[in-house]
Amino acid sequence: MKSIGVFTSGGDAPGMNACVRSVVRSGLNLGLNVYGIRYGYNGMINGDMDLMKSHSVSNILQKGGTILKSARSEDFRTKEGRKKAFDHLKANEIDGLVAVGGDGTFTGANIFYEEFGIPTVGVPATIDNDLFGSDYTIGFDTAVNTALEAIDKIRDTANSHDRVFFIEVMGRHSGYIAIHCAIGGGAELVMVPETSTTIQDVIDTLNVGRDKDKTSAIVIVAEGDEQGNAHVIGNRVMEKLPKLDIRISTLGHLQRGGSPTSQDRILASRLGLAAVEGLIDGKSNVMAGIVDNQLIYTSIKLAISKSKPIDNELLRLVQIMNT
Repeated sequence: MKSIGVFTSGGDAPGMNACVRSVVRSGLNLGLNVYGIRYGYNGMINGDMDLMKSHSVSNILQKGGTILKSARSEDFRTKEGRKKAFDHLKANEIDGLVAVGGDGTFTGANIFYEEFGIPTVGVPATIDNDLFGSDYTIGFDTAVNTALEAIDKIRDTANSHDRVFFIEVMGRHSGYIAIHCAIGGGAELVMVPETSTTIQDVIDTLNVGRDKDKTSAIVIVAEGDEQGNAHVIGNRVMEKLPKLDIRISTLGHLQRGGSPTSQDRILASRLGLAAVEGLIDGKSNVMAGIVDNQLIYTSIKLAISKSKPIDNELLRLVQIMNT
């Protein structure tokens, strides 16, 4: 293996730049040519790739977003589009790929490998922390801390006005952000896709709090909860408890941006090196991850197909802290 390509795809996550930096400098250190592929699979299809040097990734460790940009690619969903991508890789004599992204990125990488056989190592970068094969994904820690900063400020307002706030955080299929924010933000209740929480459960929790002379409350809602988003849930509770002063806040895409935390920078750096070394060692169609602080490689098929359960002890902790 003489040349590799690195690309970021799907939703951006804080720490992607730190990972790109690690891939480039690890590759150069190990005697490889490293190409940066812009705009994910679209860039692969269009041949938008350049040979990178050490200075190409200077001063990006602390920056959010991705210098390689990201984009959804409808063309890559077709065999013709993937063949174009393969042809451009071959034209640049690229022997292997480092795919930095989440479920959608890895789904595309898996199909691409099965059709054309280019060795690929994935690096899990998604704020949702929903990929099997790594305790944490790049961007998760930063997203939680960003959300917590907002939740703390909302708590001040809730206390000042004796209000109940329903705060929606990201997580269409995963409650990891919501649970960590609930514990760190001292929420009275958390609602996540993995567990069933009824509107009556919410009402009962709020009523118990009022009986204990709590004058304000925070309910954290993952956007993919089975009862609906924060607006749907908050409005339904308003109908049942019209005397409560209820407000609804959606934190949205602010969770994706910002300078990555030290944990995300270190995780991204470790996984970037692991991806390059994995390619050199002959690994293909696997994802590099950290489990119990140990590096492991998991097949991409397993990473995207096996569910990553939430920790029930964390859910129990939310309940206990609300007593």
